[in-house]
Amino acid sequence: QVQLVESGGGLVQPGGSLRLSCVASGSIVTINSMGWYRQAPGKQRELVATITSGGSSYYADSVKGRFAISRDNAKNTVYLHLNSLKPEDTAVYYCQMVVVARGVYGAYDYWGQGTQVTVSS
Repeated sequence: QVQLVESGGGLVQPGGSLRLSCVASGSIVTINSMGWYRQAPGKQRELVATITSGGSSYYADSVKGRFAISRDNAKNTVYLHLNSLKPEDTAVYYCQMVVVARGVYGAYDYWGQGTQVTVSS
């Protein structure tokens, strides 16, 4: 089995910064893409950023230039650096990884439990 655990959320003032982390553990053979999604109250979950195993990244237009995604393959960890935060960034942030697990044929999506980010003065 594979588990993803996020950390780093919290309350921050507009213009502030946070760093989210997500660590994968379990019977992992390899991790392909990693990503972050978010879901605000009353809204659908949306893609924030992704990063491939080769390090290529993609960002939603709403966060481009303010957020940065990175990964540490040795630690099975993905990070999301949130800068210049706005109230509209308030949401539960979820990490997602495409993982090949030991004893399982193929790659599958795994999700973290979510971490709350609140941007408010």
